[in-house]
Amino acid sequence: MTKSRMVFYSELDDFEAWRKALEPEAIELCRNEDITDVDGVRSALVWKPPHGFFQSFRNLELVVNLGAGVDALVGRNDLPDIPITRLSDPRMARMMAGFVLFAVTRYARDIPQFEKAQRQRRWHYLHPKDPADITVGVLGLGELGLEAARECARHGYRVLGWSRTQKDVDGISCSSGAEALASVLPQSDIVVCMLPKTRETDDLLDAGRFRSMKQGAFFINVSRGSVVDEPALIEALQSGWLGGATLDVFAKEPLSEDSPLWDMENVLITPHLASIALPSSAARQIGENVRRIARNEVVLSRIDPRRGY
Repeated sequence: MTKSRMVFYSELDDFEAWRKALEPEAIELCRNEDITDVDGVRSALVWKPPHGFFQSFRNLELVVNLGAGVDALVGRNDLPDIPITRLSDPRMARMMAGFVLFAVTRYARDIPQFEKAQRQRRWHYLHPKDPADITVGVLGLGELGLEAARECARHGYRVLGWSRTQKDVDGISCSSGAEALASVLPQSDIVVCMLPKTRETDDLLDAGRFRSMKQGAFFINVSRGSVVDEPALIEALQSGWLGGATLDVFAKEPLSEDSPLWDMENVLITPHLASIALPSSAARQIGENVRRIARNEVVLSRIDPRRGY
C-alpha cells in the first residue's frame, strides 16, 4: 500500500505517538524540519501552526486540526482553499464530559468549602443537595458540549442547553438565540461555557451577562478564553457576585503570572487540558479522510470557515 505523506506541527502533542498511531493507516507522518520533498506532502496534522507554515506545501489537499477548536486555522492567508477538518473522537468527547462532570460535581457537593475547612483543621458538615435541585446551564451544544450536557443530565442534574441553532435532546431543555441566553443564565446555579470562538462569541460573556447570573453562581470555562471578558469575570469573582470559577482556558495562554486569578481562593486553574486528541482513537478518522480525499469524496467533520467551526 502506498503511503500518504503528512506534515506535523504542534508544540504540545506527542509526535511519536501520532506517528505510530497513523502507520496502520498508511500515513507517513513527518516533522516539518525533516521534510526534503515538500511537493510530496498532501496533508497536515497541526495545532496552532505559526503564520506562513503552509506556504511551502503547494500540493496540500487536507488539513486536520489537533483538537476541537479551529480558530487558529480560520482567516489565514497562507492556507489554500482546501478542506479543514476537526477531530471527531468519541474518547475525546468522553474525556471532556468527565472533566465537566468533575467541575460541576465539585461545586454541587460543596467541595471548595470542605477544602477550606481542611486547611483550617475544621470539621464542617454541609448536607448534600439533590442533583435534581441544581440547575446546570451548558452554553454550546456541539459534539463536546452535547456529550457533557448529557453526562450531567445522566447524573441527575437539571440541565439547560443553549446553542446557536435549536437542538432537540432528550433529558435536556434546549434553547437558542439571544433572548434564550438571557433566560438560561439567571436560572443556572452552575454555568458551563463550551462555545467555539467566532465573531459572535468573542466577549459574549461580559459584565452584564455575569451580573445576570444568580448571585453566588459558579462558572466553568472549557472552551475558549476569548468568549469571556476576562476583566469582567475577575470583577464578578472579586466582588463575590460569582461564587467561584473553574477555568481551563484564558484570553492569553499561558496565563500571565501577574493575573489576579492566580491568587483567588474561589478559582481553580487548569492549563487547557480538559480534553485532548487521543492518537489511538483518532487515527482511524484521519486515515479515512485521507482516503476520501484520494477518492475525491466528501470528508468527515469538515469545518465551515465562515462560521468559525
